[in-house]
Amino acid sequence: MYIPIFLLTLRFNKQNMALFSSENPHYKYNRKTLKYERIDNTMGYRFRKFLKVTFLGVVIGVGVFIALIFWVPSPAQRRLQEENDRISSQFQLVSKQLDEAIKVMRIIEERDNNFYRVMLQADSIPSILRTTNQKNTTRYDQWDDLGIGSIVKETSQKMDLLNRMLYVQSNSFDELVTLAQEHEDKLKHIPAIQPVSNKDLKRTASGYGRRIDPIYKTVRFHKGMDFSAPTGTDIFATADGTITSIGWKQGYGNCIVIDHGYDYETLYAHIHKFQKGLRRGSKVSRGDVIASVGNTGKSTGPHLHYEVRYKGVHQNPQNYYFLDLTPEEYDEMIRISSNSSQTFD
Repeated sequence: MYIPIFLLTLRFNKQNMALFSSENPHYKYNRKTLKYERIDNTMGYRFRKFLKVTFLGVVIGVGVFIALIFWVPSPAQRRLQEENDRISSQFQLVSKQLDEAIKVMRIIEERDNNFYRVMLQADSIPSILRTTNQKNTTRYDQWDDLGIGSIVKETSQKMDLLNRMLYVQSNSFDELVTLAQEHEDKLKHIPAIQPVSNKDLKRTASGYGRRIDPIYKTVRFHKGMDFSAPTGTDIFATADGTITSIGWKQGYGNCIVIDHGYDYETLYAHIHKFQKGLRRGSKVSRGDVIASVGNTGKSTGPHLHYEVRYKGVHQNPQNYYFLDLTPEEYDEMIRISSNSSQTFD
């Protein structure tokens, strides 16, 4: 391989030398003397030939150099490309891990808004406040000029989003801890259990909402929840409070109304007997027996009619059993109460 290249180079050098030798003379016709005159023996002619050959060599050399720069990577460039590929793979892995972390944070946020804050009567935090980054986002543009700029930019944005979500959630938990400490007494006064023993849910009769009146046979709004039970079954106070009304009430028969404070009030109707010693102004605690199930007033059978009011507005009692039922039992209770289209009162 080296011999032909050497011979080719030698041949090229001989040809170049021939340009400057006198073995191949060059002539030019002179119109004045009508003769051919030799021109290759002058210094100017030889210098011009030298410049042409030199310029051609420089052009070819520069072209080859540029080609090597742009199309043939150097060892350093190859190492840099391999390093970029490794970094890109690592960023992709981090990006996936950030996706999983953000997904977990969204579950925590949902539980925070729909359970903890509901239980403590706190306003939910808007989603836009949890995810919006207040800082200048133009700083992400600095990654656009990198070869792996897109994955770096995307990962940086996810990291900032996760930091924002963690910051807001941390503040939310701090607020909830403060509310829980300040409202520990309030939690005792929020209705949170069923008014009769009903762990097997067999005493769930009819729920809150539009139902058929058993006497008038028309659709009316049922403002409470009915629990069917034998006469004499214990009735429990569902939260701490003070009895504000005890006795006969039109339609309800014998009933008790308890003011729990914090704008909560419960009513227990169709009572058979009141617990001895109870009267208006008596203090009761959650779980205390206050009366027994009966069939007084507008009633078609022994049962307890139970109502929950907040700020004077009737609430669905099924939302106030969170200390008494598991999620599965709660779902089953809702199914049973919603299937009944007719009430006991």
